[in-house]
Amino acid sequence: MAKGKTIYVCSSCGYESPGWLGKCPSCQSWNSFAEEKIAADTTAKPSRRQSWSGEKSTISLSDVKGDESSRFSSGLEELDRVLGGGFVEGSIVLVGGDPGIGKSTLLLQACHLAKARGDVLYISGEESAVQIRLRANRLGADTSHITLSTHTDFAQVSEMIEKMRPPLCIIDSIQTLYSEELSSAPGSVGQVREVTAGLVRLAKNLKITIVLVGHVTKDGSLAGPRVLEHMVDTVLYFESESTGAYRILRAVKNRFGATGELAFFEMSSSGLLEIQNASAILLSGRPLDVPGSVVTSCVQGSRNIFIEIQALTSPTSYTVPQRIAQGMDRNRLGLLLAVLEKKFAAGINNLDVYINVVGGLQISETACDLAVAAAVFSSMKNRPIPKNTLILGEIGLTGEIRPVSDVQKRLSEASRYGFSSCILPGSSKAGLLTTSKKANHQTEFIFADTISEAMDILFSERA
Repeated sequence: MAKGKTIYVCSSCGYESPGWLGKCPSCQSWNSFAEEKIAADTTAKPSRRQSWSGEKSTISLSDVKGDESSRFSSGLEELDRVLGGGFVEGSIVLVGGDPGIGKSTLLLQACHLAKARGDVLYISGEESAVQIRLRANRLGADTSHITLSTHTDFAQVSEMIEKMRPPLCIIDSIQTLYSEELSSAPGSVGQVREVTAGLVRLAKNLKITIVLVGHVTKDGSLAGPRVLEHMVDTVLYFESESTGAYRILRAVKNRFGATGELAFFEMSSSGLLEIQNASAILLSGRPLDVPGSVVTSCVQGSRNIFIEIQALTSPTSYTVPQRIAQGMDRNRLGLLLAVLEKKFAAGINNLDVYINVVGGLQISETACDLAVAAAVFSSMKNRPIPKNTLILGEIGLTGEIRPVSDVQKRLSEASRYGFSSCILPGSSKAGLLTTSKKANHQTEFIFADTISEAMDILFSERA
């Protein structure tokens, strides 16, 4: 009898090695190799695999039929927004997030609202049938069309999917499924990769939608091989503050829609409630006439959101001043502080600087640069920003304020939220003055070409 062999697989990217390595040569991650045993099968004969989707390998693109009718609504408007308009038949969606954040709750609500599409299959490898029934009762969900299974053997699960052919199938979670063809434990790199590949083939062949729930590691990334995210069509991440009731669902990857889309929910005793007006929630309770508080506009996908950025400066008691940023890139903060120090010689190098994006949002666009700099300068001078002022602009290394994208979109609801003035890049003047007359904007536009000019406008002596 042939003996099985042992290999070592990187848990981050799936790279295989005959021996243990401290650093993965593929993804450069440290201490990520795990041992796996592969059973040798001398009786197996090589066979030709079918095409990935079960269709002809070669076909004229003009003969392929496809339209928007292949989509169907999840029943939740916010979830549909992130998905790009709803679930797509034959697609596979991966939902990740911290434990207890609401992944299972959201998907059970989607199952309840998918009754019009027919029977739904819910595979649970982590919770018992009683636990799921108790959650359904708490949510007030109709379970007459939901078929529940607690099988974790992929052979049984795939047979059940092929027999039922449900329009929607939930796998909670992908780390609990295993294939008996592999000797490694459930949740290992090989198991997750093999099972996901099988589910993708089922989704494409049967034209059904499969939603996978994925665990996350301590650093917030999805557990399992990185290739898992490349195999699926859509990757959604649940985010929230540790003690907050609000949840943010973000599209990290979407083959059928825009990435970066956000959906806002509020966790309640009856499940996740949709939040249509996110800006009002994020700006509620905002302090007025307080140094270090600035409001800016952030475009996330197709949605414009007004957010508050807070800054705090204090004399440092360390050899190297602290730079702590919650919700933005720390390196970007260091760049902005260097520009402020160069232009104003304000002594920031002797101050600890703390930045917080209120609401738990993560901002990456440079349109918020001027708002961050203004918040730091306001805290440093202990002088508040003028009331009802919105600040937009990207800061260059020479101190110039560069234009930002989608200015009209960012300002479309400024007057609705009570912003009477807005600081903007000078290069946006020509286009905005024309459109503002047509749109009858009630917000005053103030243009600045450099960071020095913007700070003079914001902190000049006022009567």
